[in-house]
Amino acid sequence: MNVVQLLMLAVGLMATLGLAYAAFSGPSPAKEGTRRLEAVRYRHSESTDAKVESQLKKAIAARKPKMHKVAGSGSKIEALAVRLDRTGKKWTISQYLYASLGIALAFAVIMYLRTGALMLSLAIGMCIGAGIPHLVVNFLIKRRTNAFNSKFPDAIELLVRGLRSGLPVTETLTVVAQEVPGPVGIEFKGIVERIRIGRTMEESLQETADRLGIPEFNFFCITLAIQRETGGNLAETLSNLADVLRKRAQMKLKIRAMSSESKASAYIVGALPFLVFVMIWWINPEYVGGFFTEDRLIVAGLGGLVWMSIGVFIMAKMVSFEI
Repeated sequence: MNVVQLLMLAVGLMATLGLAYAAFSGPSPAKEGTRRLEAVRYRHSESTDAKVESQLKKAIAARKPKMHKVAGSGSKIEALAVRLDRTGKKWTISQYLYASLGIALAFAVIMYLRTGALMLSLAIGMCIGAGIPHLVVNFLIKRRTNAFNSKFPDAIELLVRGLRSGLPVTETLTVVAQEVPGPVGIEFKGIVERIRIGRTMEESLQETADRLGIPEFNFFCITLAIQRETGGNLAETLSNLADVLRKRAQMKLKIRAMSSESKASAYIVGALPFLVFVMIWWINPEYVGGFFTEDRLIVAGLGGLVWMSIGVFIMAKMVSFEI
């Protein structure tokens, strides 16, 4: 084993240890204590300002990009559990880790049988094993969030009609849970069940908002919190909220339509070099076999892969729009 292979092995071991420490280490005691004190203050405070501030913080945190934590979680393992719960599937952390390990081993074995480069196969297997489950979870969360947002204005309109007909808020929540299909009905059913076992409506809504992490639902919770403290026509307020959410969804669709051509170009330009390399390697392994055996070509290939990945990331950010 030469110097380059030893260096790659050391880097791989250090990266593995760093990922393991990041995955299983908890938060610092000082930050955890501060977070719990703030949570207790917001939970037991009778002030309208404190409740609204708590809801606004959660709505803002849900829109911020997060590297390894999820709003409302205290550790990375808890954040992973929250993300798995947001998919709507009954997946556990152990199943997620076993799936990641199985994918990593499968790709590592395939790469080793095709190339004979052990270290490179292990590195590629680890990257694919960590990346594919993460992308799948992101896709399922996004799909469920879109399904929730598409039906949520209809649920609010149903709440408005129930309130205008004289029903109390809790009864209208039950009607929404029974009548609206999809994730909206499931989440409102959970809210109704928590209210029936003695939880207050504010606590039930807040727990659902923490689990979902959807800004639109946080806006709904903020509206109810302000209205219950200040009074006013709740039906009119919710009707205005439903109109705002519909206009927000229409704006998102317009932005998606206007940026579809740029996104397609970015996807093609970003994926083409990788696809061409894989196709040539699969058809004629000897032509690019040096990238898996010779040290200088391995270093050049890894450097090119890193820079091309950076370019793909930059293009993805350039065509990504948020409102």
